Amino acid sequence: METEKLGKALCENIGKVVFSQEKTIMLAVTALLSGGHVLLNDIPGTGKTMLARALAASVDGTCKRIQLTPDLLPSDITGINFYNRKENEFVFRPGPIFSNIVIADEINRTTPRTQSALLECMNERQVTVDGTTYPLEEPFMVIATSNPIEQQGTFPLPEAQLDRFLMRLTPGYPEYAGEKKMLDIYREQTPLSDLNPVCTKEDIVLASAEVRKIKVSDEISDYILRIAAETRSNERIRLGVSPRGCLALMRASQTLAALMGRGYVLPEDVQELAAPVLAHRIIPRSNSTLKLGNSAEALIETVLTSVPVVKA
Repeated sequence: METEKLGKALCENIGKVVFSQEKTIMLAVTALLSGGHVLLNDIPGTGKTMLARALAASVDGTCKRIQLTPDLLPSDITGINFYNRKENEFVFRPGPIFSNIVIADEINRTTPRTQSALLECMNERQVTVDGTTYPLEEPFMVIATSNPIEQQGTFPLPEAQLDRFLMRLTPGYPEYAGEKKMLDIYREQTPLSDLNPVCTKEDIVLASAEVRKIKVSDEISDYILRIAAETRSNERIRLGVSPRGCLALMRASQTLAALMGRGYVLPEDVQELAAPVLAHRIIPRSNSTLKLGNSAEALIETVLTSVPVVKA
């Protein structure tokens, strides 16, 4: 299946149960085909888990959902070695992380020790238990949700953990028409239960390999690097974008270009993805965020206006 057709099919399928969130859906699909992970960060009830479950249901692969709580242990995610009396030996029982798509609900409600269990899985796509390393099957994607409003009983994600997410998305409230459509459809049915896969996991793996072939000109590479450099020198930003952030922005731009049916990246692709990919990778100075509406995304938009746009 061509990448453009694959992306369209996924977006349309997810759009059957998630309304007025076209941009967020497209970005989530972009992250999937980029081989990245997504953090859905918004207030309760805006469809974060629904979006994650709809994306997982659209792919004919394995999916596990983890409800993260303060008493959850790292082994509850990665798996354990247990003693099998019949076989008279220890046997590895895989945890829910051994899935193509893992939904980590309310990731900021579990302890840092358990949060860190996801680091190796997300970055190296493998799990190490009792000295033995187990590779994770491709495709592998973690879709985590978090609530930025309620702070009691939560554990903020450290920068090292945030950097593992390709994008941080904020779905927000739906538009009036979309919310009305939601009420009409959900009044008599639960459409998620009727959602069928539109592609196989092999389609995702092939598409992920194809998007790496999308051309990134020297001008586009320089544009990405100048954006990163501006975040490092901007007086409103205490910590700028890392080299990993530059690589993430380039790969996501390649995927978005492929979804648009192009074989090359445009500056518009970089601009569209800059805030979702880079905002959670910077640390604003506290006094500057107040002036800009307390938003790292707003800071990234300000950075974009400071960097001259290249001609692709």
